[in-house]
Parts: sequence; structure tokens; C-alpha cells
Amino acid sequence: MNDYKNFVGLGVAGNFALHLEQAGESADFKDILTEDPNGPKGIFPFYIPGREGQLGIYPISSDTIILPKEECNVQPEPEVALICDLEYSSEGKVIHIIPKFFGAYNDCSLRKEGAAKISHKKNWGEASKGLSSTLIPIDRFEEGGVMDSYRIASFLRRDGMLMRYGEDVELQGYSFFYAKLLEWMKKQMNTQVDFGPLESIGEYLRAAGCPKQAIISIGATRYTHFGETNFLQEGDEVIVVVYDNTKYCTNPILSMANRNAFEAEGISALVQKVQRA
Repeated sequence: MNDYKNFVGLGVAGNFALHLEQAGESADFKDILTEDPNGPKGIFPFYIPGREGQLGIYPISSDTIILPKEECNVQPEPEVALICDLEYSSEGKVIHIIPKFFGAYNDCSLRKEGAAKISHKKNWGEASKGLSSTLIPIDRFEEGGVMDSYRIASFLRRDGMLMRYGEDVELQGYSFFYAKLLEWMKKQMNTQVDFGPLESIGEYLRAAGCPKQAIISIGATRYTHFGETNFLQEGDEVIVVVYDNTKYCTNPILSMANRNAFEAEGISALVQKVQRA
């Protein structure tokens, strides 16, 4: 999947209640002050086109997760990603974020102590992230739009057994969504400084020539007990499904996951096989 090599890749941290606690990451943000205690904690980069070093490695795949060479726990993070246009002022400040499409996303992450920045746990090389090849157009990113009726579910297939990995939740369960999320993201892109686990996103954007398009993952959802306590192994299969709840309920989605057959209207599915580097 090379379609997004010129897109900047950004993620929202802490936009779903209890996820950071389940992931063992809440302590990373102990010194981060937010205007809303229930809101997200910050934005992190996972891919900056043209940048030197790890963040310049293109990490997105629609069918594979490659485990890192180092011994480390690796955990899927089932999310929704927005494919957005970005508009800038003459000074390089973000003035508009325009969501165009959404789809199933896996913000796969390393679980390791002592990482100085969130981004150090997000991109360890090729095929360390996942984005569905089936994206759904956004008519309007506000209440009354297409995303109102969508939910997200996730599964892990291991040794022929299919287990629920994340809770099945509605997209409107995100702490910040629609206009509130867009305004918050714009502010963070323009004002977030290099402090604690966070980095100066605005500096990165300007150094990259102000990319006009972005993949923005808007936050990981909560895990089931199995998801919280099980990490990826070679041969596993990660499945993230974003689906229209007016067309499908939980059981048909589970049946599709069992059959690995998701070719249906109102579904964005991501299926990734886990491999060793």
C-alpha cells in the first residue's frame, strides 16, 4: 500500500476512556495538563514524509504486520482513521482540517518502558501500521452525517480460534468527535510543544513542506480482557472492522470475521497477518 507516501501520519492519544490505563501508558502523561480532563492528551507523529530517521520510514500496510527484530510486546490498537486535507496559512499554521474518508486502522504499538516519546513506540519499520484498503466517503463530519451510525469491532485469530480483541463500540463513544475534535486537533498542531511524551507537530509539518494531506488515527478503543492481556505472535491475524450499525449487528460481523469475508456495503475491514522480521 503505497498510496499514502506523501501523506503525513498523525495519531490522537487518549481519546477513548480507559484505553491509556489498559495500555499501561497513563503514567506517560502524568505531567501533561489538558483543558478537559476527559479529553485526549496530545497528538503524536507516526510518519513524516521525507524526514530522516525512523519517522521517515513508510509504515502502512493493508495486509501485514511485521514484528520488530527486538524482543518486545506488540499490541494492536483498533482505531478509526480519517483521511484528511490540510490547509495552511502563509505562516505555515494549520487553518483547516477537512476529513474526506474514514476506515479501519491498526495503530499497532510497542509496549516498552522508558520510551521518551509516544512516536518511539509507533513506527519500527515497514508494515508496523495498518489501514484498510476500503475507505468510506464522509458526507459531512458532523452530527447527522454518515459516521453517526458506525461502530468498530476487532478480533484476533490464533491457532484457528477467533477471539474478540477490542470492545464493540460506537464511533460517537470517542471523547472528542466531530467539530470538537477538529478544533482540538488544529490547536494541537499549531501549539503543541516538545514536552514529555509529546513533540512539536507544527515544526514537523513545516519542515516537511506543509503536507496537504494526512492520515489521522483518532484514538484507540478499549480492549476486552483477552486483548488487554495478549500480545501479538507470529502467525496471528489481526482484524479491525468499522461497520454501519443500521445494516449489521454484532453477530453478522462476527460471522464475517470467522469466514474472513467482508465484501459488503457499509464495511471497512482490515485483516493483517503477523510475520517475523
